[in-house]
Amino acid sequence: MTGHNGVYHSRAAKRGVYDYRVTPETLAEKVLSAARAAFEALGLDAAVLPAHTAVERPRDPKHGDYASNIALQSAKKAGTNPRALAEQIARNLAATDGVAKVDIAGPGFLNITLDAAAAGEIAGKIVAAGPVYGDNGSMAGHHINLEFVSANPTGPVHVGGTRWAAVGDALARVMRSSGAKVTAEYYFNDAGVQISNFAASLLASAKGEPTPENGYGGEYIGEIAQQVLQQRPDALESEDPKEVFREIGVGLMFDEIKADLGNFGTHFDVYFNEKDLHDKGELDAALARLDQQGHIFESEGAVFLRTTTFGDDKDRALKKSNGEWTYFAADCAYYLDKRDRGFDKLVLMLGADHHGYIGRMQAMSQAFGDKPGTLEILIGQMVNLLKDGQPVRMAKRYGNVITLNDIVEAIGVDAARYVLARYSSDSTIDIDIDLWTKHGNDNPVYYVQYAHSRTCGIARNAADRGVERGDGYDAALLNQPQETGLLKVLAEFPSVVATAAELREPHRIARYAEELAAAWHRFQNAGLRILPYPDEETTPVHVARLWLTDATRVVLANALGLLGVSAPERM
Repeated sequence: MTGHNGVYHSRAAKRGVYDYRVTPETLAEKVLSAARAAFEALGLDAAVLPAHTAVERPRDPKHGDYASNIALQSAKKAGTNPRALAEQIARNLAATDGVAKVDIAGPGFLNITLDAAAAGEIAGKIVAAGPVYGDNGSMAGHHINLEFVSANPTGPVHVGGTRWAAVGDALARVMRSSGAKVTAEYYFNDAGVQISNFAASLLASAKGEPTPENGYGGEYIGEIAQQVLQQRPDALESEDPKEVFREIGVGLMFDEIKADLGNFGTHFDVYFNEKDLHDKGELDAALARLDQQGHIFESEGAVFLRTTTFGDDKDRALKKSNGEWTYFAADCAYYLDKRDRGFDKLVLMLGADHHGYIGRMQAMSQAFGDKPGTLEILIGQMVNLLKDGQPVRMAKRYGNVITLNDIVEAIGVDAARYVLARYSSDSTIDIDIDLWTKHGNDNPVYYVQYAHSRTCGIARNAADRGVERGDGYDAALLNQPQETGLLKVLAEFPSVVATAAELREPHRIARYAEELAAAWHRFQNAGLRILPYPDEETTPVHVARLWLTDATRVVLANALGLLGVSAPERM
């Protein structure tokens, strides 16, 4: 996996199926193999070596391409001098394919310089892999249910749901790219009190009456009420007008939600209806299963799940004393339904106001007999939309609620998806409209997309001049600092994808894309000619740099694609 501060661990290479000659992962494996050989040569107990090791990029490129502290890490445990151990590891490592030299710094740090040809080969591998470069097997074999957004069909997707629409969709893409089988699921509640209040609000609007207590306001209520009347002109005279407005109105609202999400680029494999849990008797089945596990008890006529057994702060009611099911009972039934569908991992993304759900949901999972970790709950923090440093005033259609369409109208789909996925989900986001609509390098999404468009522009210019990339290139010619620096960043992409999937942090993809764009701009601005002048002959160096340019284009497009953001060829 990839750690903080640019550290790359060998575990991802073991789990994955990377096919690139010298990447951070494969180099970490070489270091560990050299250490094992050193222990054998020195007669030391190799059992003290770690199962996985790491390499990191030195802050100063003069110190080599990568560094390792494995000698320092294991020498004391082995009862030997770290410098002497480092020397033996260095000799073994320097003899391996793709490593040019290994220097020892201080008490035993290994500074590793890659062979230029081995490092440069990554560009060819990337171009050959194309859209699948970055794919890895780190999550192969996992069948994951990823539930996100799940807004009640009582109004549009608000700003919090919009954040999950971007993050959840990106996370699904990242986990699929890492080999997992992922079902993106939307759970909608059409059976509770909020739906009843929504129907009452529609009915009141159709009658020209004020919004009822706990009802929904905003012009959209009146619009939907009129659409109901267009479909059912007799709705107000029907036997149960509120039910007519509930059934048709919920359907209209949910159609609008699905259309908005689709226009945002967020798609779900399954839309799960809570009402089906009640109609199919799944709440009774869940209660019976929990009773078999020995975790159900009755008190004052109500039925409880003993969640305190598993660390919850209090036991939770499943059935009220009047016989009505609680919301938590539906949560239990829905969880069991997912597990019975064959998912081995359930990832649930909730809003900032749902911290209190974590304890009871985790306890419920264990009450069903599942191991801790089967259910993961991610909490997203608030999003603020700003203009000139001040909160944006909303239009009247949805009252004072900031919606998905408000954000898209303000900054566009690409910028909205990018900014919402760019930050860790547990941090609050202030979206500055002025920044995210600006055509300049301080706008992160523009910066990355512009880098991609420049690589496409160079490819067009090459074609216009008759300069061809051909079937191969001399990888050793990519030896300038800006070239080797760009190659290092390109090599990291599969590891970044694997880590983003493992840690459920798609924002790592955005930050990586910006790092890659910066490396590309450094390469392009270094005065190194990618294409020959019109009257100049094409040399092997030009060809090699054209391969490097195309590799950069591939990875920028792949990174943006994982975020659901377009990769424009012209800007």
